[in-house]
Amino acid sequence: MNVPAGTFTMGDHHGEGYLQDGETPLHPVSLEAFRMQATTVTNAQFREFVEATDYRTTAEQFGVSAVFYAALQGQRADILNQAAGVPWWLAVKGADWRHPNGPASTLAGLEDHPVVHVSWHDAQEYCRWAGTRLPTEAEWEYAARGGLEGARLAWGDELTPGGEWNCNIWQGRFPHENSAEDGYLTTAPVNSYRPNGYGLWQMAGNVWEWCQDWFDPGYYANASLTDPRGPEAGEHRVLRGGSYLCHDSYCNRYRVAARNSNTPESTSGNISFRVVISGG
Repeated sequence: MNVPAGTFTMGDHHGEGYLQDGETPLHPVSLEAFRMQATTVTNAQFREFVEATDYRTTAEQFGVSAVFYAALQGQRADILNQAAGVPWWLAVKGADWRHPNGPASTLAGLEDHPVVHVSWHDAQEYCRWAGTRLPTEAEWEYAARGGLEGARLAWGDELTPGGEWNCNIWQGRFPHENSAEDGYLTTAPVNSYRPNGYGLWQMAGNVWEWCQDWFDPGYYANASLTDPRGPEAGEHRVLRGGSYLCHDSYCNRYRVAARNSNTPESTSGNISFRVVISGG
């Protein structure tokens, strides 16, 4: 989809951000026009890439990736450990993009769901093959806002306008009770709900999306105001958008200003990406 050139105010307008994430100060950012894929990359699209290149993902090379405990399809012996501090994440042997919920799972019926268990490095390889690139963090937030200046969410300020869900996040008491009012325990098809003002689907919830930038919680204070590209170096890459596990009580990061990060080799059942092309 075409995202027009423009200037927007980047950051947390509502005082809801986590201090450690560095969502402030608010600052104007000007961007040139670009084109963004309307959805995250699907399993079908990623399969085409793999079949054309014989690429093996980071999770396949390591032989393990992180799976949400309630989604696990496998044996107890497949669980290598629980993640420290977040015990709902299991390190599962044989979990990868082909087996999103563990070694006993498949992609049957998930062709139009976002590919998951992809690292930042995997996303880079896909982009090289497809002639695309990852969005910068500024491009991602500008696109997610869909022309709504200062809004909390990709569709406005209210989470469930008219009582309807507009994104795939956790409903209930995290992490043990999910009423699945939105219809999904884990991923949803990439074109579920409604697109935002720029025609982009699910810029909130469903899966985290890799951005090009290195992450630095203090970056906004010194960021370029024209086409910022992030810090020159770092240990973590930016993730945006939240996922099906986000909830106000645990991870209120499905807001358009919310920031997150992970090491570029990290993979899990809720990390994916979408791609852009420079120019309108």
